[in-house]
Amino acid sequence: MKKPLSVLSALAGAALLTACGGATSVPEPTGEGPLAGVCPSTVVIQTDWYATPERAAAFQLVGPDGTVDVNKGSYVGPLGDTGINVEVRLGGPFLGGQPVPAQMYQDTSITLGFVPTDDAVRAQSKFPVTGVFASLDVNPQIVMWDPATYKVDSWKDVPGTNAPVVYSEGKIFMDYLVANGYVRPDQADASFDGTPSRFVAERGRVMQQGYVSNEPYRWEHDVEGWRKPTDYLLVHESGYEIYPHAWSVRTGELDRLRPCLTKLVPMLQQAQVDYIAHPEPVNAALLRIAQTIPDGPPMTAAGNADSVEVQVAQKIVGNGPDNTLGDFDTARVDRVIAAVTPILRKRGDRIADGLTSANLVTNEFIDPAVALPAVPKR
Repeated sequence: MKKPLSVLSALAGAALLTACGGATSVPEPTGEGPLAGVCPSTVVIQTDWYATPERAAAFQLVGPDGTVDVNKGSYVGPLGDTGINVEVRLGGPFLGGQPVPAQMYQDTSITLGFVPTDDAVRAQSKFPVTGVFASLDVNPQIVMWDPATYKVDSWKDVPGTNAPVVYSEGKIFMDYLVANGYVRPDQADASFDGTPSRFVAERGRVMQQGYVSNEPYRWEHDVEGWRKPTDYLLVHESGYEIYPHAWSVRTGELDRLRPCLTKLVPMLQQAQVDYIAHPEPVNAALLRIAQTIPDGPPMTAAGNADSVEVQVAQKIVGNGPDNTLGDFDTARVDRVIAAVTPILRKRGDRIADGLTSANLVTNEFIDPAVALPAVPKR
């Protein structure tokens, strides 16, 4: 398959669009271009959280000059000269508490949704989805702590600290850590509110969840009452190998969308490569979105820049085992299914016998030529 043109290059001639709080003034799709008549006139991408550097590939598709719709929590604009628009929808409170797969079935205007592997397993019986592109190769989820308070070198050291491990209720990764002896049941504390308040108030005597590409930098540079280094372990290193952002379609619509996905998915791959190579324009857009849509997580330009560096250094964004960006290691997906199935069944979820990676992901649309360079040119 021919390697797609740089998404940034395709966007070079796009008109400047302005942020607004109500109805958006987004140009209608031109109806002329390689995706016109092949894909929906507006490809709607439902993300799982606010606009952050970990999710930037979606915003890269629109480019730096998209329209922010405060009421819908969306970022909209043309996909270069392809003849279609892209609408990126924020998650979090804009999902109304629903997981992304359920939202995709409630709102069928959504073309692609961000679905982690564990959620795809859980949703398969009621809201089956198929992943077609993995923008992140490693889950950025961490458990972090104060290194002056606790000495931890590996997951096996966590139970001996006796520290509360604070996380958001419902997170499957914590059930996995407890089931495998990496966190004692009495340590697991599902009271995390998304802020550093307890960590600071208890002077680092708790451990808590975070993203390696967010909280460690923010705690050290921006959090009042702390502003010193933390340490962490990646949940991925415990053996919990989910793909955190599998861009997924409703399984029953895979055949209908096949002509579109054949052309679109390589563009998704290239968008992630382009962002890592030159993140500054879209990082500025992420900051603009955060400043326009209220009540989101704190964001700074310096934090966004650091996030990209960390994502590359920790291989959060990286090539799979065959040196392709965005494809799925099906053996890894099978390992996740085996790991989470007993956990989900214990919770009361109905998980079909014989579920395999073939039920959850496909590499059919991936262009094997698209890869992240070993040393991205910045």
